[in-house]
Amino acid sequence: MFLFTYLNSLSKTPQKLKKRMLATWTPDQELNKVRLRSGADMKRKLTWYDLVALGVGGMLGVGVFVTTGPVARKTSGPSVFISYIIAAVSALLSSLCYTEFSVAVPVAGGAFSYLRVTFGEFVGYFAGANILMEYVLSNAAVSRSFTEYLSCAFGRNDPNSWRIHAHGLMQGYNMLDFPAVALIIVLTICLCHSTKESSMLNLMMTAFHVVFFGFIIIAGFCNGKVENLVKPGGIAPYGVRGILDGAAIVYFSYIGYDTVSTMAEEIKNPSKTLPLGIVGSVLIVSALYCLMALSLCLLLPYNMIPEGASFSAVFELMGWKWASNVVGAGASLGIVASLLVAMLGQARYLCVIGRARLVPSWFAKVHPTTGTPLNATIVLGICQASIALFTELDIVIEMISIGTLLVFYLVSNALIFRRYVILSKNPPLHTLLFLFLLSSTSFAFSLSWKFKLHWWNLMLFAGLTFSATVIFQYFVPMIITERQESWLVPFMPWPATISIFLNVFLMTTLKMVAYKRFGIWACVITMFYVLYGVHSTYHAEEIVEMVVVDNVNVNSSTQQQITKVDIQLV
Repeated sequence: MFLFTYLNSLSKTPQKLKKRMLATWTPDQELNKVRLRSGADMKRKLTWYDLVALGVGGMLGVGVFVTTGPVARKTSGPSVFISYIIAAVSALLSSLCYTEFSVAVPVAGGAFSYLRVTFGEFVGYFAGANILMEYVLSNAAVSRSFTEYLSCAFGRNDPNSWRIHAHGLMQGYNMLDFPAVALIIVLTICLCHSTKESSMLNLMMTAFHVVFFGFIIIAGFCNGKVENLVKPGGIAPYGVRGILDGAAIVYFSYIGYDTVSTMAEEIKNPSKTLPLGIVGSVLIVSALYCLMALSLCLLLPYNMIPEGASFSAVFELMGWKWASNVVGAGASLGIVASLLVAMLGQARYLCVIGRARLVPSWFAKVHPTTGTPLNATIVLGICQASIALFTELDIVIEMISIGTLLVFYLVSNALIFRRYVILSKNPPLHTLLFLFLLSSTSFAFSLSWKFKLHWWNLMLFAGLTFSATVIFQYFVPMIITERQESWLVPFMPWPATISIFLNVFLMTTLKMVAYKRFGIWACVITMFYVLYGVHSTYHAEEIVEMVVVDNVNVNSSTQQQITKVDIQLV
């Protein structure tokens, strides 16, 4: 019987896709009607400093330790700190786009909710499923890095010294990492218990981590030499191309600020707290990263910086062997903080996707006592623990980053569409045409850069991008009808335009294997939407809504009949 019902529903897929793929919600519906599907509300206990600590903790992971040395040695030279500044500008622009949406739609769904209210159900689902995959895979990778850095803190140089070799399993999946699994289990239990207590734990770890960063920065500035920045080869031995290519690599150290937007249902006074939390955390991390990179290049000439465990190796070369252990301990603490924040965000994404009925509604349930999405937290913890137990770091890392950049790109597009179409009531054609031209010229510029075409190609496509933005700004009016207290990105559409351009540029720097695996994942989540998601949402939104409307009409009709009878009797 169930199979017959499902096959019958499947036969109506085209009609359901036509109704649901582009179906949008209003911010009020997201805030009220959809949120009620979780049962209990999440508890509003977080303040602005909690959000700043969550943002800083989410970004201050192992990225700066892993990327700075290799980029300084092979890509940017001493100008690696300039690469960090350029990457910071890109991250800041994307964070501004997130901030406006998070204030207008303060729900736990982050990019999923922002894109669903702008471009419709399928785009929101596609972005949410991609960023959810990125969370699970990157968390698994980070937890395996925790084992490596913790063993380094105890003086063990072999990264596999605390792992167990499993004979019979294929290469890349045969080093079992039980410390990583234990860490995920402990953090999952903490997150199930309370968001506020988890935030306080993150606040303490982040404070210690910032002090640790300060130790490295002060050591570099006090013991380094300015001449190391210009010898040999000058401050930019690889030229402008090296600086920009370096920015594309180090940009991934900034990923994590989007987690702050998923806490919108658990903070006090979202319209004032969210901008401080998102933008403030990006600015703090940007300053720390730039100073860290500069201190490393002050300590040694760029061509002598070791590629692996750069900061530890540099301190050993200085004769500070004890500092190598300190770096391992500090990096381990940073990993725990960033993992805690990422696990906090991923559960809220899945919870809100469950509210939309795109996955089983069981994931949307919020525990009435703890005020946390318990089911989503536990299931995702089990998934990433399973991946972290078996899968080598290199295999996991190849699959991450592209989905995050795609989501940042979509959110920037959505902000322009929201400002010029939804709020300003302009016809959508002009804005959609501009977004298409902007993406096309950005892609053409990026390919010209990647394949090292003649400089006039770069000038042509950069000029077209600039001209299209100027023409669009001049001919398409922007009318602000939002409330005065709403937070809006200034100088639109330029911040979102530059964000789109930079995200496209960064996506073209990724390896082909990332696109192949992204293509496979895109097919999987699209099939899931066609076979399950669209049918579930159609039933929840269309059929249930029709039943509610019919009941209202029946009640209204009955009331009118009763009134007529009363009048006749009178």
